[in-house]
Amino acid sequence: MKTDFLVIGSGSAGLSFALKAAEYGHVTVVTKGELVECNTNYAQGGICSVTYEPDTFEKHIEDTLVCGAGRCDKEAVEIVVRNAPEAAKTLIDWGVRFDKTEDNRFDLHREGGHSEHRILHYQDLTGAEIERALIERVREHENITVLEHHFAIDLLTQHHLGEIVTRHTRGLACFGAYVLNTDTDEILTLLAKFTIVAAGGCGNLYNTTTNPLVATGDGIAMCHRAKALTKNMQFIQFHPTSLYNPGERPSFLITEAMRGYGGILRLQNGQEFMDKYHPMRSLAPRDVVARSIDHELKIRGEEFVYLDVTHMPAEQTRHHFPNIYEKCLSIGIDITKDMIPVCPAAHYCCGGVTVDGNAESSIKRLYVLGESSCTGLHGANRLASNSLTEAVVYPERAVKHALKSLAKVEWQEGIPDWDFEGTAEAEEMVLVLQNRKELQSIMSNYVGIVRSNLRLERAMKRLTIIWQETEGLYNRTKPCRELCELRNMIAVAYLTIKQARECHESVGLHYTIDYPPISH
Repeated sequence: MKTDFLVIGSGSAGLSFALKAAEYGHVTVVTKGELVECNTNYAQGGICSVTYEPDTFEKHIEDTLVCGAGRCDKEAVEIVVRNAPEAAKTLIDWGVRFDKTEDNRFDLHREGGHSEHRILHYQDLTGAEIERALIERVREHENITVLEHHFAIDLLTQHHLGEIVTRHTRGLACFGAYVLNTDTDEILTLLAKFTIVAAGGCGNLYNTTTNPLVATGDGIAMCHRAKALTKNMQFIQFHPTSLYNPGERPSFLITEAMRGYGGILRLQNGQEFMDKYHPMRSLAPRDVVARSIDHELKIRGEEFVYLDVTHMPAEQTRHHFPNIYEKCLSIGIDITKDMIPVCPAAHYCCGGVTVDGNAESSIKRLYVLGESSCTGLHGANRLASNSLTEAVVYPERAVKHALKSLAKVEWQEGIPDWDFEGTAEAEEMVLVLQNRKELQSIMSNYVGIVRSNLRLERAMKRLTIIWQETEGLYNRTKPCRELCELRNMIAVAYLTIKQARECHESVGLHYTIDYPPISH
């Protein structure tokens, strides 16, 4: 198969690119599940955009830089903040509905780390609303082909032409991908002039995550195997407030907007505690709140704290957070009368594949968008709701950059079809399942909110054993989704541990007991 633009992933970043690129060529969107199965669909917060005074671009930039703990790329921050209003307008033009007040002004939320109300939202279901509108537009566009239940296994480079490729190979380029049809087990050689990886994050590296089951780091892993550069993988953001409901996966997210609304974090004895850790108390940046909760749980031997909105007007709470209200009610909690039990959960990867201001990776013709990428916007800690904004701003830049060479690029000939020789049907899947569970346990216990040199060393040793077993299995087995996902999770876990070991300081989301913390 041949296409002008191959988009791997169906979240807001991938579909935004698809809609923009489809005006100039044919787009093929590949997603391993249904289109709607993506992190965007679970995002409750919204789109950060300077909309009304007294907010300014300078304030949004400063909030992002402060939250990023000195590790943000200032140029990336400027790009996202200054282009956010136009990105929001584009979403509205595509049919996204944002909540408004009675006087027809946008009803802006404020979340942790923000100095002003600047978050456009649709109730507490903003991501689902964005995804709904994008999917509708994509499905009706004649220049976009959607391949659901198609798993991208590996990116195609000069390696597949028989060349020896390293991260230092000059002129390294991407020619498309091998894609597994999970319904038929056929593997397609999908050639593309430009390949766009927007395959989401990697929350399922951990036992507890707000991410959907599809978030297994596939995009980052594929790019890593193709020899693309990665950075900042040690900065895994844990959302401080996921609903404590043992056995539920993914964990249900209690949006940060609830703390912006007036929610107060309390211990199980009802005592407020965030004033001990940060002057912004319950509205402190996510890393501070997650660490504070983690510390309180450890010293008390408890499994959750409370988020309290019972002091707020009941009708107002139900209006602003209908999804959370209904979810909590389904397990016997009326949030207008009862406090909500919450605990931290793996939520967002601030690192990823290194890209430039056009979202192009170190491999030519390979663009990486959304949570799979590292633009430098988030630094060491993502400011709440900046991610959906980034996911709509960068596709515009990527399309404009690709168009400059679209007329000159041809499909790469000579790429061989997938070689099944020497492989058999998958062995007992219990081997894959057990290694996946072990991996999640290793990451949760040793590479979580608080780390140490000893924990990271032990994590790498244990991971090496799982990697050896899985690679052996992969080399003698016909590819299947479960095995490919495990292989990707191992690659991303390796990058996370490796880059955490190389970071000899506590900064942002990387907090280690072996090095003194750097204050915000």
